[in-house]
Amino acid sequence: MNPIAEPSFRESVDLMFKRAVSVMDLPPGLEEKIRVCNSTYTVRFGVRLRGQIHTFTGYRSVHSEHMEPVKGGIRYALGVNQDEVEALAALMTYKCALVEAPFGGSKGGLRIDPRQYEEHELERITRRFAYELVKRDLINPSQNVPAPDMGTGEREMAWIADQYRRMFTTDINAHACVTGKPIYAGGIEGRVEATGRGVQYALQEFFRHPEDLAVAGLSGQLEGKRIVVQGLGNVGYHAALFLSTEDGALITGIVERDGALVDDRGIDVQAVRSWIETHGGVAGYPHATYVAEGAAVLEKECDILIPAALEGVITLQNADRIRANLIIEAANGPITAGADDVLRNKGVVIIPDLYANAGGVTVSYFEWVKNLSQIRLGRMQRRQEEARHALLVQELERLDRYLGDAWSMTPSFKERYLKGADELELVRSGLDDTMRTAYQKMREVWHGRSNVPDLRVAGYIVAVERVAMSYRDKGL
Repeated sequence: MNPIAEPSFRESVDLMFKRAVSVMDLPPGLEEKIRVCNSTYTVRFGVRLRGQIHTFTGYRSVHSEHMEPVKGGIRYALGVNQDEVEALAALMTYKCALVEAPFGGSKGGLRIDPRQYEEHELERITRRFAYELVKRDLINPSQNVPAPDMGTGEREMAWIADQYRRMFTTDINAHACVTGKPIYAGGIEGRVEATGRGVQYALQEFFRHPEDLAVAGLSGQLEGKRIVVQGLGNVGYHAALFLSTEDGALITGIVERDGALVDDRGIDVQAVRSWIETHGGVAGYPHATYVAEGAAVLEKECDILIPAALEGVITLQNADRIRANLIIEAANGPITAGADDVLRNKGVVIIPDLYANAGGVTVSYFEWVKNLSQIRLGRMQRRQEEARHALLVQELERLDRYLGDAWSMTPSFKERYLKGADELELVRSGLDDTMRTAYQKMREVWHGRSNVPDLRVAGYIVAVERVAMSYRDKGL
């Protein structure tokens, strides 16, 4: 029996793009210009480690320069290849356009398993990779701004930023050459949690629209909803943590590399995360049922499924067995184009990656602006805001004294009202507004056009229209 023909990740992105443009009125030449990847740079460099020279292969792809700088993460994984990087760069173009972050799309990757190297070795490798990209303007505050992705984090971004500063010692905007840095190195509060927080805000906005819930066969609020999360890395962990502790959802399944955990009463996400950090996997965790064949838990009956790890985990092979009402793509490309058709025909609603996964780039945008402005968010207005609030509180206290027992302020009101917004609160506010606005724009297209079958096509239409307008303004 022949295996089912499955489109690759890059083919899936192109197919989804073509679905959207098939119901748009774009000139063929402009359609092709938007679709294709502008350029991909491949670098092979050597680093002396453990007494010998090791050669590494890395990529940096630029999909679209309709806006500059271009933006996109750098991932470290053995599976990194040119097709994957170019597909991710294309997704970044559409993602930035959808959430109105003023960037083109880019992506980078290094073919390496970071777990196989000591920290000092990873630093040497990262700095050399950064050097190769910086000297070709593939890392630059005004041209190409990387961020963390799978296998990288604040530490790697700090190394890259420092390498850039060493090469351009007089660049006043050097901090802005990369985002996702530690706070002490020019980062921003809330960046580590940003993508997971964005998933939470996306679900909250979806649940504000009863009409959309009805399409998914759901009702009510997030509280009590059964959620299965695939991948408890940075994105999956934060999304699951916030949804369970702040919204009252039940995490009934967690799928990891070495198996899965299930418990219909709800799983303690923080406890599982701590167990993974200590033991390297979920096997042996004592407070939930362990399932050795973790992929099977993707098919567990639930209200919401959150694939939050790799691309291509829901395919033509398993799509028909998925029993979730709603899927939110916290990872990039977790559902193949073929599986997308199967799920849509089953009535499953999919909140697509180009929207659901956009929290990271949104907060990266805030960090980039902070670096260019050379000032912490809230520093100029926070105390002035508190002073204005104090005037109102003083008047309320006077009224309180005058009216006596007839009226009084809630005990905690004064403390909460007097506190001005700090950087973290401003970041969360900006991210929440971004996710709400982008979803509302998508659903306008979804419900407003008879030829738009789902949110994914709607999201692509919104994004591609914005990219097309940008190219037209350039005279194309």
